[in-house]
Amino acid sequence: MIGDKGYDSDEYRAALKAKAITPCIPPRKGRILPAAFDKNLYRQRHKVENMFGKLKDWRRIHTRYDRCAHTFMSAITIAAIVIFWLN
Repeated sequence: MIGDKGYDSDEYRAALKAKAITPCIPPRKGRILPAAFDKNLYRQRHKVENMFGKLKDWRRIHTRYDRCAHTFMSAITIAAIVIFWLN
């Protein structure tokens, strides 16, 4: 799981490890014992965030205009295809 520095706590890391999830959370600045994390994987996180930002440019998606889940998923799919082809 990739998270921001705000999720850096020993309790949260222990809960993730108990569920067999490997945390990729950078340590906070004031942490006494810095926790290890994969810097390359953390740097790739911006690609996912950028895609959500581009999807939210579509009014129909960011306002959750569609009532049915399958219609909403169709709108997301169409928006993702258009975004892919425009880039």
